[in-house]
Amino acid sequence: MEVASRPMATQLRVPPAEDHRFVGQPVGLATLFTTELWERFSYYGMRAILVLYLVAPAEDGGLGMSTTEAVAIYGVYSAMVWLLAVPGGWLSDRLWGPRKTVLFGAFVIAAGHYVLAVPTAWAIWPGLACVAIGTGLLKPNISAMVGGLYDDDPDEGERRDAGFSIYYMGINIGGFIAPFVCGYLGQEVGWHVGFGAAGVGMTVALFVYLFAAPRSLGSIGTVVPNPATRALLRKIFTIAGAFLVGACILFGIDIAMGTFEASHIINFLVLVTVVTPFVYFTRIFRNQDLNTTERSRMRAYIWIFIGAVMFWMIFDQGGSLLSIFAEESTDRTVGGWEFPASWLQAVNPIGIILLAPVFAFMWMRLGRRAPSLPAKFAIAVLLVGLSFILMGYLGKLASNGDLVPWMWLAMVFLIQVAGELLLSPTGLSASTQLAPRGMESQVLALWFLATAVGDAIGGQLAKLLPILGEAGYFALLGSAAIVLSIILATQVKRIRTLMVGVH
Repeated sequence: MEVASRPMATQLRVPPAEDHRFVGQPVGLATLFTTELWERFSYYGMRAILVLYLVAPAEDGGLGMSTTEAVAIYGVYSAMVWLLAVPGGWLSDRLWGPRKTVLFGAFVIAAGHYVLAVPTAWAIWPGLACVAIGTGLLKPNISAMVGGLYDDDPDEGERRDAGFSIYYMGINIGGFIAPFVCGYLGQEVGWHVGFGAAGVGMTVALFVYLFAAPRSLGSIGTVVPNPATRALLRKIFTIAGAFLVGACILFGIDIAMGTFEASHIINFLVLVTVVTPFVYFTRIFRNQDLNTTERSRMRAYIWIFIGAVMFWMIFDQGGSLLSIFAEESTDRTVGGWEFPASWLQAVNPIGIILLAPVFAFMWMRLGRRAPSLPAKFAIAVLLVGLSFILMGYLGKLASNGDLVPWMWLAMVFLIQVAGELLLSPTGLSASTQLAPRGMESQVLALWFLATAVGDAIGGQLAKLLPILGEAGYFALLGSAAIVLSIILATQVKRIRTLMVGVH
């Protein structure tokens, strides 16, 4: 995803319009493709074993947490990754520029993975914090540099689309191979060996970027698009400092009173995540420069935001609750050999690789008959709801002590992939088209925040598991998503009217 379109100077030795050295694309794409492939390898490799490590008994090298604790930690960690992309984009735009911001992020991510590789329980907190902070710095800005490769290209539209398709293929290749390597090492050799393997992947990404970027990218990403004034920097850092000091005082009092628990930090971060988009929406609607059309489009975007929150709230539990289900309640034997539960995390990226061309062909064939933007959202939310209805059935089978065939869980993931291919590119497109003039970055930040809010809420809803049981929990969330999809379906015509000229 791109945080924003940024004007950048382009001074490659070979002009981008004439540079076809990487499968017909600028050679700089090879650098960014390889960097992102290995960065995603590290991210999804660590993620494949994170929750399994948290719930594994101490005698098996894990932390012995309950399912609800582990899912809550995973949820708030995932939320922080997306929430921190907002200041990551700001630091790039106003202070460092994309090239330097990505480099800083890569260093911090690598450090985080190696901290997680330290065989001690305390390493989980600083390790996850570093990975989240580093990903927030790297993820939005490396995508921005991909866009910068085509700024001076006369065939920019077609080549840009093709370039991003290649780039996203790198993301999914990294995400596909990661569970097999890190998952196997983590579950079969040792948890911290798996985390270390993720660190090695990030180190490869770092060295590729560090040594190849200067030669292949030229000046792309070196320019600070909108440098902040000293006064603005003082204001921002004063506010951030005051926030951190206030949080430290709050938790200091909590510790002094002897009431502190790790869940207090989790709840605090969830609250910050949920409040942030309200601040963004309020700021946008209070802008006196918005005309009637722009206000109408932003009212339409509220519906998009709500649908996205529901979708990601369910979808991203695939890396937490469904991973635990795969470990504890799934028959994973093939030919008499049981494969690691973490390997099922590879279904999502391979599903995207296989189904993305199918969806692209389908939209081209349908043309104007294709579902509208809000209709695609309604279908996506419906699909993710149906996936959890199916999980409710599987949870019922597992409650009787039966192991569920792994193919059923793979089917759940594939249903969710179909929903993702409807919602994710559509939502990004809506964010750019519905944004008021001059507020594109803020609305794109809201798109990131929808994922953060969904992940944060999803992590907290896991507290219902002991009350409802797995079958009841999955059925409740699936039913809620289906109800919202029906509401969205009934509002498609109204949302299209609010979108005023955007299709």
